[in-house]
Amino acid sequence: MMINYVVALAALLFMIGAVGVLVRKNPLIMFMSAEMMWNAAALAFIAFARNYHDVTGQVMAFLIIATAAAEVGIGLAIMVAVYHRRHRLDIDEISHLKG
Repeated sequence: MMINYVVALAALLFMIGAVGVLVRKNPLIMFMSAEMMWNAAALAFIAFARNYHDVTGQVMAFLIIATAAAEVGIGLAIMVAVYHRRHRLDIDEISHLKG
C-alpha cells in the first residue's frame, strides 16, 4: 500500500475530528473527536515509520496512544464530576468553572 493513501486517510480522519471538536457542544462527542485526531496522528507516524523503516514513528504512536488514554481518563472524571454537581453536560457551563 502506498504511503499517500495512508497519509490521506490520516488527514481525512484528522479533519473529521477537528470539525467534530469545533462544531459540537457535547463534551463526550468532543472527546471522541479529539481521540480521532490523536489516532490520525498515530496513523501518520506509523505510515512514515513503515515507509522509512524506522522504529521511531511506532514509538511515537505508542506514546500518543498512552497519552490519549490518560487524557480520556482525566476528561471523563471531570465530566462525571460536573454532571454530578450540575446534572447537565454543556460545554458553555464548563467554561465558566475557572478559578
